[in-house]
Amino acid sequence: MECNQANRSIKCHVEQCKNHCSSEEYCSLNCITVGTHEANPTMDQCTDCQSFVAK
Repeated sequence: MECNQANRSIKCHVEQCKNHCSSEEYCSLNCITVGTHEANPTMDQCTDCQSFVAK
């Protein structure tokens, strides 16, 4: 999928997401949802971009 417009406020390095602007390392969404898969997150690895959509 070609990115129509990179959102310069959301940097992204996840090339497997269909919202990723591969040529620019940004997300194409207007906003994203960030969540966690832990009951008590203590590290950045405990958080997730819940707006991720696999290509």
